[in-house]
Amino acid sequence: MRVESSITAVTWLPFGVLDSMPNLPLGVAVAHYDEPPGEVLGELDALREADGFREANEVRAWIEVVDGAIVDYGLDGRSLAGGGGLDLGSEQIAFPAVEFPVIRPDPQVEADGIRFSQTVGGRIGLPVPRPLAGKSYFHLGSATAWTTLELLLRKDGSADRRLVAASPFPRHSVYDADGVLIDEQGVTDYEGWHRQSTGESPWGDDAALDERLDRELDQVALRSGAKLARRRLSTGETLVEQGEAGTDMYLLVEGVLDVEIDGAVVAQVGAGALVGEVAVLGDGRRTATLRAARAARVAVLTDDAVAGSRLAQLVAERRAG
Repeated sequence: MRVESSITAVTWLPFGVLDSMPNLPLGVAVAHYDEPPGEVLGELDALREADGFREANEVRAWIEVVDGAIVDYGLDGRSLAGGGGLDLGSEQIAFPAVEFPVIRPDPQVEADGIRFSQTVGGRIGLPVPRPLAGKSYFHLGSATAWTTLELLLRKDGSADRRLVAASPFPRHSVYDADGVLIDEQGVTDYEGWHRQSTGESPWGDDAALDERLDRELDQVALRSGAKLARRRLSTGETLVEQGEAGTDMYLLVEGVLDVEIDGAVVAQVGAGALVGEVAVLGDGRRTATLRAARAARVAVLTDDAVAGSRLAQLVAERRAG
């Protein structure tokens, strides 16, 4: 007898999250909100194509039972990142969505069945404004979200499913094998939501997460055959100067940049930010100075370098907008 089942978690941005976002001090590309996925989940890939969620965690598993004993089993899980979700245009700063590596422990063999689990997550392309003590401006970092699902398949043909853990932000809808909503968790009070949108995750500290950006950039370079230049900035070193000509864009892999307009710092941006595009979209002049608030590392993005990557798709869509 073959026993198989599934569980799926869909992570989405409720309208109230964006409605309650503080006024940002400069143009920033902000992800659109998502319609609730509903009581019955439609086709997941179609929903992704429609940019209907930020990420999804799907666990499908099976066991083979012969004479009351489990003789074989398997797991077919996947992580699906949603679209960039950006309101396209000539914004100065964007945060591309970045998937983290899937965490899939070995299945646990129990007396009456086998327990499968999977954790997926990443940066979901939403800027998180955080006040800085004694400053009149914000630090902007990328919001993260994640879910851990568990699926227990028993020898008697039954199955148990549950959302074991999840980021408190934003909202997670959980569906059974028939696509019926069985659970919903995440932020419901949008006052101060940004305080729940970063913090500890199953992947560890920010340094470990930034390695994922590096790996994606390495893949970009391999696919395109182009040399992807990197730059290291010491504290106080300038990346671009307001008013100068420029055609390159930059992905901030590590560190923090001050954003200065007319000599005044108006914001800070953290790892994951895509910066410098306004010069490309506009008249070729930088509209702000970007200076390292602490030691930083950036990747230089040109059209050739990002060809064929998710980063290339983001850049192309924003230019077309």
